[in-house]
Amino acid sequence: MGRRKIAAGNWKMHLSLEQARRLASTVAMADRPKGVDVFLGIPSVFLHPVSTDLQNSPGMYTGAQNCHQAEAGAYTGEVSASMVSSAGGKFVILGHSERRELFGETDQIIEQKIRRALSEGLEVVFCCGEPLEQRESGQHKQWVERQMRHALFSLSPLQMQHLIIAYEPIWAIGTGKTASPEQAGEMHQFIRKEIRQAFGDEIADGIPILYGGSVKPQNAHELFSQEDVDGGLVGGASLEADGFLQIVHALSK
Repeated sequence: MGRRKIAAGNWKMHLSLEQARRLASTVAMADRPKGVDVFLGIPSVFLHPVSTDLQNSPGMYTGAQNCHQAEAGAYTGEVSASMVSSAGGKFVILGHSERRELFGETDQIIEQKIRRALSEGLEVVFCCGEPLEQRESGQHKQWVERQMRHALFSLSPLQMQHLIIAYEPIWAIGTGKTASPEQAGEMHQFIRKEIRQAFGDEIADGIPILYGGSVKPQNAHELFSQEDVDGGLVGGASLEADGFLQIVHALSK
């Protein structure tokens, strides 16, 4: 049995509740390929109603774009992993470059968030990736290895079974630039090799690794044809049902 194929949408801070429900329902009702899981990372305030709408939609999973590392407490405006779970969420996106850059999240904080999310029974989509400076200086592999080592390598093999890795070259997010299929494939292969060294063959061969840098209907098939690319973490293109569904279908070919 092969690895899971996943098309994950990250809606970021977009849409009204009505728009979110309509988009999710349109994707759910569409003809989707068997064997491809659809993840929707939606704004937390929409999580319960959208999760309720999709509770009878096999292969579709809702989740949050972030959660706090504490179990509970005086953290005004934050959302805990248990809140995500109780609202119907099945996963949480952690370590996204926007959280790192805009909100100062460190590898240590991300590791704490991962542990908290796993303890609440959530799957984790862990994001890693390098800025343009590291790519151009040839330090991109060391950069990504450090992110994984600090955030993941203290986890147990059992915990790693609930991880999905999303490689997001920061220089290709929202810029219109995309890593070439060869660049994406090379980094995904490197990530799997590092996981293999840390956790062994079973974990490395089973963990899905998604590409997360400006995935579009026009480039999805070529990116997904790379051996170690198991799907995509899709930003802007996930906000429009037809285009996102094209990306979903690209995983079945």
